[in-house]
Amino acid sequence: MSKPHPTPEHLARYLTQIRERVGQIVVGQDEVVERMLIALLTSGHILLEGMPGLAKTLLVNTMSKALHLNFSRVQFTIDLLPSDILGTEMLDEKTGGFRTHKGPIFTNLLLTDEINRAAPKVQGALLEAMQERKVTLGSKTYSLPTPFLVIATQNPIEQSGTFELPEAQLDRFMLCHRLQYPTVEEEEEILRRNLKLGVSKKDGGAVARTEFDLVSEESIGTPEDLVKAMEAVHDIHVSEVFLKHVVDLVERTRKHPDLELGCSPRAGISILKASRARALIHGRDYAIPEDLFALADDVILHRIRLSYEALAEGKTPQGVLREILEASIS
Repeated sequence: MSKPHPTPEHLARYLTQIRERVGQIVVGQDEVVERMLIALLTSGHILLEGMPGLAKTLLVNTMSKALHLNFSRVQFTIDLLPSDILGTEMLDEKTGGFRTHKGPIFTNLLLTDEINRAAPKVQGALLEAMQERKVTLGSKTYSLPTPFLVIATQNPIEQSGTFELPEAQLDRFMLCHRLQYPTVEEEEEILRRNLKLGVSKKDGGAVARTEFDLVSEESIGTPEDLVKAMEAVHDIHVSEVFLKHVVDLVERTRKHPDLELGCSPRAGISILKASRARALIHGRDYAIPEDLFALADDVILHRIRLSYEALAEGKTPQGVLREILEASIS
């Protein structure tokens, strides 16, 4: 006898437990956690834009442990090579043949720190693997693990020593979330928690503990629960009216006089997928306009470009998107 299909409410509780686990370690990043869950449930990828020191690595590490997933981190630098991420074939002196050395990309959650500090060749190699979900090393092609999620971080473009991601590569990220500094209250809580960390004694010595020492190895639920949640996303109802709203929104970005680059069809697909996942996270079995408006910035802004005239007039992508959203519901 087959097990009953879990309800959206049951799965929402499971996903809420994950968010609460992360909240026990990371203060004030609940929206980022939601966006990461959306990307994971829909097999998308997410770009986090913001300054260093906002607990991105701790966040991803905590989530990977809560979900019982493998986690790798790569710090992008100017001298990084594609093989440093993908892997390579190495000569085995004992056998005279080649053996495969898989790179850190063979994981479930891959955090690529400061992706815009790597050369375009490295960026292209990573994004190709993201799109095809496989890597060719020598004469063999290897599929990446499932699930597979790239969480890339990017410094503000105006910083020196960076390579801006081209529009075609940015379009491959389902979401681009802009990280903010914590509020005063949140930062006070961060400091209070840090004061209580103490030291860890080992092998006759001691070292100051960090927040990483607090991350629990115990997972929430089972891998099967995550699979069921991913399957349930595809059961979330999307009405014909909602679909037409998405098409209208994307179409308006292509015709707006202040934009020289509008959204591709991939943006519409991303909005639908992300809205379904957000509905599930909030315990609904249907998408509503609130999902579209909540996700519009993360799905749309990195896919549009202002015209030279609009920039000269001091307009911003956020302002133009607000105009488009208001026009689409009027």
